[in-house]
Amino acid sequence: MIVGVPCEMKTDEYRVAMLPSGVEELVAAGHQVVVEREAGAGSGIPAAEYATAGATIVENHSEVFSVADLVVKVKEPLASEWPLLRRGQMLFTYFHFAADEELTRNVLESKVTAIAYETLRGKDGNLPLLTPMSEVAGRMSVQQGAKYLERPQDGRGILLGGVAGVAPAHIAVLGGGIVGKNAAQIAAGFQADVVILDINVDRLRYLEDIMPANVNTVFSDRHNVRDQLQRADLVIGAVLIPGARAPQLVTADDLKVMKPGAVIIDVSIDQGGCTESSRPTTHSEPTYIVDNIVHYCVTNMPGAVGRTSTYALCNVTFPYVQRIASCGLAQSTSRDAGLAAAVNMIDGKLTSQTVADTFGLPCSEYR
Repeated sequence: MIVGVPCEMKTDEYRVAMLPSGVEELVAAGHQVVVEREAGAGSGIPAAEYATAGATIVENHSEVFSVADLVVKVKEPLASEWPLLRRGQMLFTYFHFAADEELTRNVLESKVTAIAYETLRGKDGNLPLLTPMSEVAGRMSVQQGAKYLERPQDGRGILLGGVAGVAPAHIAVLGGGIVGKNAAQIAAGFQADVVILDINVDRLRYLEDIMPANVNTVFSDRHNVRDQLQRADLVIGAVLIPGARAPQLVTADDLKVMKPGAVIIDVSIDQGGCTESSRPTTHSEPTYIVDNIVHYCVTNMPGAVGRTSTYALCNVTFPYVQRIASCGLAQSTSRDAGLAAAVNMIDGKLTSQTVADTFGLPCSEYR
């Protein structure tokens, strides 16, 4: 099989979808790997390392798509890449279809086989390919929140941990999953006052047991969310419904009860955002202000720490790449229902029920 690794075209995206070690293993197994020359540059991996591992280095982005049976990426294909997709080709990447109808319809029209990292299920029902990037984004959310709370960044001028005689920042984390857990742990290390909100009481009990004393848990209902918004200096949106659009927990009117200069870091923006006023931003222009509230809604947060994120991502994605390349998709998915759950589209048919429900499209069962 020919496996292609292109450069990521998304603004300020520095990750790459395969390491030289992965190339070496695929080539040793008899596969061909085609890598675009600058694909690893943002992660500090020069083309020479891929070449030494046995990859064929190409200069053109389109050339990767034209020859590859399986294209491995990090982020969804941009509009400029849609014409490069072809029927029967497999594309393995983060798609987040439910947040983007135009992307959904165009990839569907290409008849490519879309295999989504974010809906692949592990043996215990977890999301193993989403977990490492959720860990990175959760930890980064506090790092970014601390920065944008500074007055020169239009924030309230709050130090997360406070100092002797001055109260620390109050941080509300909406969602107690992987992102929320990691955000709370880092915020606790800054000595901030942290509250995690979630609708899963068992999850709240678990978090209550493992978190330090400056992290508390609150059941997420409309009253408690609004109460926390009034108190918060920093709000971290960490809500996830796998494969579906994120629920909007914060309305536009809610911004009026928040403190001027408070910051919202909406990590859920990949899935449409959990705040009504959220809209996608980039690392080049990460924030905007609505009703005196600073919004940070970068859709590829982990891309800013490309080296860390690349290694964390490839550690979990490569075994699946290896399996698909060696056994083919049909055989691989017949043996692994979790991998089958990652197939969102095939031959012009949508196979994800959540995406179909989001846009009112017909859904076919993947077999």
